[in-house]
Amino acid sequence: MRFLVRAFFFLILLAILGAGGAYLYAGRLPGPQIQINKPDKFVGVATPLDLVVTAPGATLSKLQVVFDQGGTQTPLYTQGDTAGTPPTIEGDRIHITREIGKQTVPTIKAGPAKIIVTAGRKVVRNIRTVESTVTRDVEVRLERPRVSVVSTHHYINLGGTEMIVYRVTPNDVESGVLVGDIEYPGYPATGARGEGVSITDPSLRVAFYALLWDQDLHTPMRVFARDAAGNTARADFDFTAFPKPFKKSRIELDDKFLDRVVPSILEGTTEIKPEGDTLAKFLVINGELRRKNTEKIAAMAKQTAPEMLWGGVVFHPFTNSAVEAAFADQRTYVYKGKEVDKQTHLGFDLASLAGNPVVAANRGKVLYAEELGIYGNCVIIDHGMGVQSLYGHLSSIEVKAGDMVNKEQTLGRSGMTGLAGGDHLHFTMLVNGKMVNPVEWWDPHWIQDRILRKLRTPGA
Repeated sequence: MRFLVRAFFFLILLAILGAGGAYLYAGRLPGPQIQINKPDKFVGVATPLDLVVTAPGATLSKLQVVFDQGGTQTPLYTQGDTAGTPPTIEGDRIHITREIGKQTVPTIKAGPAKIIVTAGRKVVRNIRTVESTVTRDVEVRLERPRVSVVSTHHYINLGGTEMIVYRVTPNDVESGVLVGDIEYPGYPATGARGEGVSITDPSLRVAFYALLWDQDLHTPMRVFARDAAGNTARADFDFTAFPKPFKKSRIELDDKFLDRVVPSILEGTTEIKPEGDTLAKFLVINGELRRKNTEKIAAMAKQTAPEMLWGGVVFHPFTNSAVEAAFADQRTYVYKGKEVDKQTHLGFDLASLAGNPVVAANRGKVLYAEELGIYGNCVIIDHGMGVQSLYGHLSSIEVKAGDMVNKEQTLGRSGMTGLAGGDHLHFTMLVNGKMVNPVEWWDPHWIQDRILRKLRTPGA
């Protein structure tokens, strides 16, 4: 009998110890993972809240999101909340989106605040709940930026460039011109250079923008401002857009040309690995590699200087060269009488004597000086404020990335590298990485009227 009693109590003790051990073990298990994607640092008038909570089976016993400011806590989401967008579940992940602003937090005010997310889950047969809490410190900014246009008479050609002067406050907000859905950033006007130009107002901005060759003539344009909290402002301005006829041409391909350019280009790139015969490889080069080269060129806009390095001086016009192809030439490629491809030529092909010096169109900093796909040996110069120039098909290069060059300084020699049918220079201008018609930049009257006039006005 005593043995049975002792065994009974021993079993109870084991059960208690087992339960206690399980409870202690459960307490060591991790709580749900919490990741706050948005906001990062700032909250504005209407700021998206985006967070992900991860737990096995996406099963939670508790989930609460609150906005804390000065000790006052406002719930943004509580588990089971049916208001707003329902959470989305994918595997173990629960994705929640809400909005932080006056409507969801009526007491919100400028200043520091916190977003606090708490999530819990049951573990070990529900004997215990483990929780996780993540806090994100944010700064509330409720005042929208202000933006107004200063310059007047904005005229732009299809495929061409314009410049605008505007005022924005506060000084630390992003701003620029929006043409359709393409943004062109603005830069402090104090960095503008040119004869008779002297700007000291820190609130003034300058933005170069383009109406691309394939955009609609009536594409909407406006100045925008956007702060780190997501608060936005806009200002409309008067502009007139002019049509511009572009040429169409047929490019006859032959085996001699293909056998020369295709192997050479493929040796110099790892971005594509086309298969098939020489024509098939050419079509990949002319299409896919062309697009990749364009993306790489566009990315260099991020390296632009915030001031006008060229000082408002007209760009070298290359008038000693015969024009073989103009900007936005609509090209149809023909092989053995059959149309095989269509591309748009976004630059000027300027013929000269073989091996002639190629000079810088204006003062600037060399960003790129090496082989670049379809452009062969290529130099790209930054002139500041998003304006850059490109020189392609060179036989040799005499500068390197990082060099400062002056107007008409030799960059290299003309050649027929890349997709060049003969010795010539491929030249184009870029505005925020977008290729634009260079002809305007060669025109002293255009430089005076579209750029320097606006920088000399009393408002600026």
